[in-house]
Amino acid sequence: MKTRPSRGEDNSLIKEAGSRRKLTRAEEVRTRLADDIVDGKLSPGMPLDETEIAASYGVSRTPLREAIRDLAAMGLVETRPHRSAIVTRPSPEHLRQMFHVMAELEALCASLAAASMTLSERRNLETIHEGLAQILKENDPSHYHVLNEKFHAAIYAGSHNAYLVEITLATRRRLSPFRRAQFLTTGRLAKSYKEHDAILVAILQGNRELAADTMRSHILTVEDSYEEYAGLKAPSVSL
Repeated sequence: MKTRPSRGEDNSLIKEAGSRRKLTRAEEVRTRLADDIVDGKLSPGMPLDETEIAASYGVSRTPLREAIRDLAAMGLVETRPHRSAIVTRPSPEHLRQMFHVMAELEALCASLAAASMTLSERRNLETIHEGLAQILKENDPSHYHVLNEKFHAAIYAGSHNAYLVEITLATRRRLSPFRRAQFLTTGRLAKSYKEHDAILVAILQGNRELAADTMRSHILTVEDSYEEYAGLKAPSVSL
């Protein structure tokens, strides 16, 4: 019989959401493969030759196979018995649906965080936001993405709801390659920082409704930015 997770286990999941650890070799390979799929370097229907990819990426077959299993769970590859996995990708409509669910999950996290974050958690969120400001000056999309994930994870943890953290992290993991790609659109880093600033202010004010609204709007803008990057919609024009 399964036992219910203890409160300590729940708390460890929440703490994990707000921390950043070093990526394993398999996670590094997964990230590179995911980026190549999202960027179109690996096209849907293309078989993944493990020997060729392992040599190209400079890794053994073990972390590569683990990465492929993870990508299958993310919907980016399809595994086949006794045959090479093939590249796939969510349809634009399915991707939109995923982003809309993500927007609601993160809105709920932000709402709960506005009510539940401790003083030290709020200060940590401010510190992360200050770090994003510095990276913005450097115009480094890759580094910005790393700290951006930490900003969002700190808000998840601040919700103090372990189950919400669990399902939000799982959904974010599936969308991570697409969220990372959106930072390559012109001017996106500055816009993202401005959106984060509005979210931070709402949370620090303890305004649950505003925190939810600003976070929801932010995630839907992330979706728009990815679609612009992928050529699924025309670039936005500032008037």
